Amino acid sequence: MTFNTLNQIIDQNYQASVNFPADTDILFSNHKNIYKPRIEKRQRKLLQKITFLPPFMHQGERVLHVTTACSPVSFGEQILTGAIVFVIKRSLFVFTDRRIFHIPTKSNFSYRGSIAQILYADCQKIYTKGRTLIAEYKNGTKERFTCIASREKAKVKALLKSISLDGQQSQAQQRTHLCPRCTNPLVENNFTCPACRLHFKSKTRARRLSIIYPGGGYFYTRHPYFGIADALVETYLLLLLLVALLALPESLFAVIFLAAILTIEKSITVYHANRYVAEYIPLQPDVQPNKNYRPQALHHDRQVHAQTAPAADNQQTLSQILSAR
Repeated sequence: MTFNTLNQIIDQNYQASVNFPADTDILFSNHKNIYKPRIEKRQRKLLQKITFLPPFMHQGERVLHVTTACSPVSFGEQILTGAIVFVIKRSLFVFTDRRIFHIPTKSNFSYRGSIAQILYADCQKIYTKGRTLIAEYKNGTKERFTCIASREKAKVKALLKSISLDGQQSQAQQRTHLCPRCTNPLVENNFTCPACRLHFKSKTRARRLSIIYPGGGYFYTRHPYFGIADALVETYLLLLLLVALLALPESLFAVIFLAAILTIEKSITVYHANRYVAEYIPLQPDVQPNKNYRPQALHHDRQVHAQTAPAADNQQTLSQILSAR
């Protein structure tokens, strides 16, 4: 079993100091454990997106696979936003031997300061159905992550079958967001990190800005294109409402109708802003992990299938693997 650090795997033009282990026998193979050059190319490309990850990993933890998918999308979001919601909700999923890192991203899959974890030990069941990853947690809740990359759904399915769900559970027993600075778990609906006091965008301020300013909620949650579109629509509705008010009492019906439309539009903005804020967006852009706040090693009982366990007597460098092909 090949066992390499990420700085051995990613392209040589990346000069930053990153050093965490990745199991290339699993990383570069398909669901039948057969090495494929196109899979290696794809995984290398995705690895370039997660060079910020080392401080979040625990000692001995290994990357097994990286894929793209979407954060959970509610029925309301699908109805109110349409298909574009699956672009807004793009995420990276990093499978290790202990957990899945869920990383909400920008539309080009670049990091935007939000990261969560799904401990295998917190799952009652975790499996795929078509292109959907389904996590049933031990606290009784369930989440669906849609749009797994078609080329990788078979690999994800096979990988999850080999993972043990035993080990130390978290207090939340569900997907938990991590602080992008100190890497410690965040508390649900608490928009200040309890460990390092990093502040995140809050639902209260998101609601206030959504109501007061046209497009305010979208700009606050860093969705400028939605903000511009929303601002134009709200401004137009406000102008129509103003004209109707000046023509009272003859325009009473128009005033009521336009006020109702504007209220609905504002409610949609508030709903979206609340959903986006739930991904814990730091107030400060480009927050970097602080090594002074490294988390303690997770005492996880790694009973992983032999397929994913490293073999100490067969550790090779990537150049040896490639030359042996």
